[in-house]
Amino acid sequence: MPRITRRTYVKAPLAALALGAAEAAPAGRTTGQGGIQFSEILNPGEASRMRLAKQIGINHAIVNVNSTLAKVPRTEYVQALTKIREEFTAAGLKIAGVESHPVPAEKIKLGLPGRDEEIENYQAAIAALAQVGVPMICYNFMAGLGWYRTRVDLKERGGALTSEFNNADAKKLGLTKFGEVTEALMWSNIEYFQKAVIPVAEKHNILMALHPDDPPLSPLRGLARIVISAKNYRRIMNIVPSPVNGITYCQANFVAMGEDVYSLAQEWLKEKKIFFVHFRDIEGKGERFRETFHDNGPTDMARMLKIYGEGGFNGPVRPDHAPTLEGEGNDRPGYAMGGKVFAIGYMRGILDAYKLPHS
Repeated sequence: MPRITRRTYVKAPLAALALGAAEAAPAGRTTGQGGIQFSEILNPGEASRMRLAKQIGINHAIVNVNSTLAKVPRTEYVQALTKIREEFTAAGLKIAGVESHPVPAEKIKLGLPGRDEEIENYQAAIAALAQVGVPMICYNFMAGLGWYRTRVDLKERGGALTSEFNNADAKKLGLTKFGEVTEALMWSNIEYFQKAVIPVAEKHNILMALHPDDPPLSPLRGLARIVISAKNYRRIMNIVPSPVNGITYCQANFVAMGEDVYSLAQEWLKEKKIFFVHFRDIEGKGERFRETFHDNGPTDMARMLKIYGEGGFNGPVRPDHAPTLEGEGNDRPGYAMGGKVFAIGYMRGILDAYKLPHS
């Protein structure tokens, strides 16, 4: 049986700009003085990873707050987030935003009883994030399964370990415990969520950056997926039209969709809809693909960074899903630090060669 990793984006939580609530930039801003913000997933308590991030020139943290806020009542959200912010400030890092949901949201995504309470928690979390100066939430709408791979030990360059998705192997495992979930239900659920949450985010000037489904195909083991194309993104952003209703531009997922990642990035940058970038690459398409080193895939990565820089993007960019290198454990596939160190150097060299600003 193929090895499975089931992981939600909770691993990548808090992401993007770090301004005080009173100093927050206008919603949807993608232009400014600072240029691309190098960032990395750094969870509370990871002092060693924080030091390493600073040593390679990273100043912005993408942080997980879900596990913290899940343990406290809404009345303590601000206190809990303030403590997290202080820890990162002491390490010389700005919290640029939260990735995944700031509070548990599985009932929201599946439309289960209790979703209204989760939405109330979500609304309170948005207000609390604004109060402590965290301006963005990178969220997903993958119900039942998060980002999903059928192998995590595939050999990349020099024997580095990377991940693969093969839908033929996934199908052999059958349905999940949630059974079959239809696309119609998922569309209904995301509309219910957005109508309750986007107006609150706009009120508090919190950018809502929707991450693609990974893999972007439907169904996955019986679970419908709807964030799987540029067309569907446009439909979702029109549920509640707002300058804060936008995109996490995870490049490799748009490659897996078969979209033109270059022209699509240019389109959405002009519309000021890209709030956050996941910089990674794959070989293959939705039914079967594997992760690559950042310099070892089919996408012109230098061209992509040039598009972001010349398009006026000044938000966080983080190198995503790097291979596990020699001497590292593979207990967190895609999130070991060795490959990220390589990726940041690669990205910095490209931006410096093009004389594009970064911080």
